[in-house]
Amino acid sequence: MTVNAPTHCTLPPIRTLPTRSPLSFFKRRQPIFLNEAPNPRIVLVRCDKLKSDGLGPMRSVVETESVSGNSSASSAIDFLTLCHRLKTTKRKGWINHGIKGPESIADHMYRMSLMALIVGDLPGVNRERCIKIAIVHDIAEAIVGDITPSDGVPKQEKSRMEQAALNEMCKVLGGGMRAEEIKELWAEYENNASLEANLVKDFDKVEMILQALEYEMEHGKVLDEFFLSTAGKFQTEIGKSWAAEIASRRKSTPAKKQN
Repeated sequence: MTVNAPTHCTLPPIRTLPTRSPLSFFKRRQPIFLNEAPNPRIVLVRCDKLKSDGLGPMRSVVETESVSGNSSASSAIDFLTLCHRLKTTKRKGWINHGIKGPESIADHMYRMSLMALIVGDLPGVNRERCIKIAIVHDIAEAIVGDITPSDGVPKQEKSRMEQAALNEMCKVLGGGMRAEEIKELWAEYENNASLEANLVKDFDKVEMILQALEYEMEHGKVLDEFFLSTAGKFQTEIGKSWAAEIASRRKSTPAKKQN
């Protein structure tokens, strides 16, 4: 094989880029506004406990800055970053009963979503919508935290706080169809306004008493409060059937209270 002699050419001069500190990439750049209104973008979420014992409701301060246009990727990541608190905030009812390493809000919603996924087809019930409602029904707790009856917050005030938090989260998401869908699903559950909401309300209670049974068996505690608070409150046949199965299993494996 014949190899041609190399061809020599003159390369253009190399332009030297200015040296930058590695941290300069992370410095906040000033927004440049064009001919459109700026959109809010989350830059900090700070959560403060309202009680010194660490068990009270949380208050989150969401600080935003204005940026040009609406970056869907940026808004999505901001929203998901805010939702991270659902993974790290522990359900307060278990904390109040001394359960070590209790489930998070996200843990609770995830198993509810699985319930909606595996439930059989029911007349007039959209199973996919049930899954969506289960995913978002406690989403506002990413900002307000897990408010329980022991906190003494009136139901109407709790709903107002969660509605305001949800609105803020949807702003962070950048508005649009997905944000409106989340608001609609949340309101449907909050108002118990459909067959799907009825079923997911039951799943909420079923998941709680199933978790209570598991903690009783794991920690040797008696958690009667959770079973008594849900007794007679199931709206659907599926909810009643699943709750009865959990109660039956509890009777066959009674917990022994620790001394």
